[in-house]
Amino acid sequence: MKYINDIDIAHKKVFIRCDFNVPMDENGNITDDNRIKQALPTIEYAIDNKSKIILSSHLGRPKGVKNKKYSLLPVAKRLSTLLNKKVLFAEDCIGQNSAEMINNLKDGDVLLLENLRFYKGEEENSQEFATKLLKFFDIYINDAFGVCHRKHASVYALPKMSKIVAAGFLLKTELDYFSKILESEEKPFVAVIGGAKISGKINCLTNLLNKADKVIIGGAQAFTFLKALGYSVGKSLVEDELMDTAKQIMNKAKKRGIKFYLPVDFVCSKEIEDDINCKTFTYQEIPDNMMGLDIGRASSILFSEALKDAKLIVWNGPMGVFEINSFFNGTKEMAKSIGETRALSVVGGGDTADAVKKANESENMSYISTGGGASLELLEGKQLPAIEVLEEKG
Repeated sequence: MKYINDIDIAHKKVFIRCDFNVPMDENGNITDDNRIKQALPTIEYAIDNKSKIILSSHLGRPKGVKNKKYSLLPVAKRLSTLLNKKVLFAEDCIGQNSAEMINNLKDGDVLLLENLRFYKGEEENSQEFATKLLKFFDIYINDAFGVCHRKHASVYALPKMSKIVAAGFLLKTELDYFSKILESEEKPFVAVIGGAKISGKINCLTNLLNKADKVIIGGAQAFTFLKALGYSVGKSLVEDELMDTAKQIMNKAKKRGIKFYLPVDFVCSKEIEDDINCKTFTYQEIPDNMMGLDIGRASSILFSEALKDAKLIVWNGPMGVFEINSFFNGTKEMAKSIGETRALSVVGGGDTADAVKKANESENMSYISTGGGASLELLEGKQLPAIEVLEEKG
């Protein structure tokens, strides 16, 4: 795979596919600009090398319809502040307005196109849509790790059709860290897997059992494992159809000599909305009319001990309903415990990244990935379609 610093981009029109899919409040204000900041090294390199820079991204799920709610205009404004230079904004991404603005770009100018997903062709991987983008530039750069698991036009059809193709610095960093996690021989390697459902993590868990020395399970998915072991879990979330799968995962871990940790206590309530009348119960004592919404103190201590000698840690998925403060402590303690280790720690998944930030532990992690689905598929051992294209063209 070639990277942006491997090719001559001076005085060329350089199309950079970024991931500016940032959270916004109801007034259209950006609430977390981390994904924008992560793209800055690639953009600044292109500026310094006197390129004519065309940025593109998606935002939200407008489903092929132009919707002001999903406009990238606030991103252009934030980029202008972060780059300390005017970022031009095109009101469409393939129309006459875009073409005219691109033709008028001077070396070092930066233009952001409007949301790619305002056109159905983006998510449909339409060659027709890609062809309209193709006429705008000389060089294609993919720096959008968060969508590399998708076969969308701007990351799949478009680079296939482009003459000169390379990856940006963010993409390089993401792939480097996941390579370190998946290819390093350092031990112990600890996989921390949380989140609500086991269904979205089966392939990830199965693949990590080939490498991990310890597996820590948190979040609501723990109840599927506990019920598979014969315990009553009250009203807690369970995927009954996956109990056999849970047993198979635990049996595989046992056969391979992997230490498999489940929570030993839970913070419970009758409803998610009731965060006042919470009580902590051991995993054997959850009342029939209550549900577990966070791991308890004893579980946090157990997991912290399991992490102390770790050399490699990968964490995907929170320990509870972390958005509600009463059910945040388990995730907060997990972030603190990982942050205190000397391990190479990689955090994958949007919710997990948000939880780490809420716990004020971001600076204590080795790396926090920008791509939830993409990072999960890498942990599953899959090849990402957009990465395959970059490697083929390289």
